[in-house]
Amino acid sequence: MILSRHERMIAKRYLLPGKGERFIFVVASISLVAVMLGVMALVVVMSVMNGFRADLLDRVVGLNGHAVVQGYGGRLPNWQEIVDEAEATPGVVSATPMIEHPLMASFTGRVEGVQARGMRIEDIRANELLNSNVRAGDMAELVPGANNIAIGSRLAVSLGAVVGSQVSLISPEGRSTPFGTVPRIVSYNVAAIFEVGVYDWDKAFVLMPLEDAQTLLLLDENTVGIVEIDTANPDDVAEIVEPLAMRFADRGVVTNWREMNSEIFEALEIERVVMFVILSLIILVAVFNILSSLIMLVRAKKRDIAIMRTMGATRSSMTRIFLTIGMTTSTLGTILGIILAMLLLQYRQGVLNFVQRLTGANLWDPSVRFITELPSRTDPFEVLMIAALALGSAFIFTLYPAFKAASTDPVEVLRYE
Repeated sequence: MILSRHERMIAKRYLLPGKGERFIFVVASISLVAVMLGVMALVVVMSVMNGFRADLLDRVVGLNGHAVVQGYGGRLPNWQEIVDEAEATPGVVSATPMIEHPLMASFTGRVEGVQARGMRIEDIRANELLNSNVRAGDMAELVPGANNIAIGSRLAVSLGAVVGSQVSLISPEGRSTPFGTVPRIVSYNVAAIFEVGVYDWDKAFVLMPLEDAQTLLLLDENTVGIVEIDTANPDDVAEIVEPLAMRFADRGVVTNWREMNSEIFEALEIERVVMFVILSLIILVAVFNILSSLIMLVRAKKRDIAIMRTMGATRSSMTRIFLTIGMTTSTLGTILGIILAMLLLQYRQGVLNFVQRLTGANLWDPSVRFITELPSRTDPFEVLMIAALALGSAFIFTLYPAFKAASTDPVEVLRYE
C-alpha cells in the first residue's frame, strides 16, 4: 500500500496521542500488547509442541529404529537370513539384530524391573544417541565375555549403583530342577551410565553385548529376539517394510514406529491442533481491540476528516490512512511478539525452572512427558503462518472503520460549523 507524503503525515499524527485522545491511545496500546502476547504465545507453544514431537521421534527412532521384526515367543531364529533380506529391500538402510527382554536387577538389597537389551558391539559403537549421552564410564568397555553392562542414569539412582558396581540380573528362565525352575542370576559390572533423555529408557534399560545377552537368556548364537530396521525415510516406513511383513509372516511380526507409538503421536497431533485454535482466539480478541480503537478514532476525528474531504482528499486516501494506522499497530505487535517468543524459547529451560521454584510445582515431570528437558523446534514456515494470521485478520477488521471514515459526508458534519 503506497501512501503519499501528506497521507503518511496524517497517519503518523493519528498514531500519536493528541489532546483529549489519550483514552484512544491507551486502547490502541492495549491492542498492540494483546497482539504481541497472542503472537508470542502461539509461536512459543507451537515451537514447544514441534520440539517435543521431533525430540521424541528422534529418540524413539534412535533407540528402537523405524521398524522391528519381532519373533513369535520372543525368539527369532536364523537372524542372519532376516538381516540379509531386510537390507536387500529398497528403502532399507540397515537391519540390526538384538535381544530385548524384561528382567529384574538387584544391587545392595534394592530390586528394580529392567529391560535388558543385547546388541552387537559394532552396533553399540555406531549408535550416536547412546555414545553421545554417556554420563559416566566408557562404552568401549562393553565387550563380549567381560560381564560389563551400561545402565540408564535414573536406574542407577534407583539402585544406588555407580560405575564399577556389581549389579545382579535375574532371569526367570533358568535351570529346571525337581523342585521347579530356578531363576538364573548373573552379576555384571557397571561399565557406563547413560542418559538419553527418554524417561523410560533412563529408568529401566540395561545394555550389554549380544553374546552376553544370549548366554544370560540361554539362547543359541543364531537366535535373537528382534531385528531393528532403519529406513531412508521414516514417514514412508509403512510402504517400505510392507514386503517384509509378508515375507516374514511365518517367523514374526513387522511393526513400524507409528504403530508402536501411535497413541502418543496421535495425542500430540490432536493437542497441537487444539492449542493452535485456542491460542488463535487470543489474536482475534486483540484484533477486535484494534477495531474498537479505530472506530473511536474515526468518531473523534470526524470533523478533521470532513475538513480534509472539503480540501480535496479522496475516499481512497481516507481508506489508506486508516488502514495504515490499523496495520501499523498489528505489524508492530506481530514483530515484537515474534522477537519476545524467540527470547523466551532461547531461555525456556531457565524460565521453566524459575516458575517451578516460584510455584513449587513440577511442571515438567519426565515420568509423564517422557523427555527430561523442555524441547523446542521453531518452524519458520509456521511462524510466517502465524504472522499472516495476525496481519490478515487485522487487515480484515480494519476495513470497516477505514470505509466508515472514507464514507464521511463533509456537508452533514460541517453543516452547523
